[in-house]
Amino acid sequence: MNIDPIVLGFLGRALSFEFSAVQQYLSLSKLLLAKGLAAESEKFKQEAQEEMEHVERIIARLIGFACAPNASHLRPAKLKGSLVEVIKNTSQLEMDIVTLYDSAVSYCEKQGDVENKLFFAALLKEEQHHYEEMETLVKRVTQGNLFESHV
Repeated sequence: MNIDPIVLGFLGRALSFEFSAVQQYLSLSKLLLAKGLAAESEKFKQEAQEEMEHVERIIARLIGFACAPNASHLRPAKLKGSLVEVIKNTSQLEMDIVTLYDSAVSYCEKQGDVENKLFFAALLKEEQHHYEEMETLVKRVTQGNLFESHV
């Protein structure tokens, strides 16, 4: 099967971003657990599992195109600063993923590639939801002065 190299590039970057998100969420989960915040830890563990589902879908798509998955750039987890700062970093990662998927959808639309457009659009919708959740959490933590201790 012949695949547009730009679409392949989007898939590769998506895989790197999604693995980075898994790492960020799991690290944050374990950090919160170490601080005795088990319920909050579980929330981020669930987010990591949702991101891992994205990884699985991207890998399946790459395999379907007879391409070897290659997450070439894993971003380091950002855990320094207050919890608000850490959540803002997580929110920024989600925004970066949203931006990538938005670009992929636009590109596929311009190319008339409906199948890949739908694939990226589904991921975009889910990542927009993750971003909105992180932004809501930032507001809630900031307004409620929750989790004031530094991580």
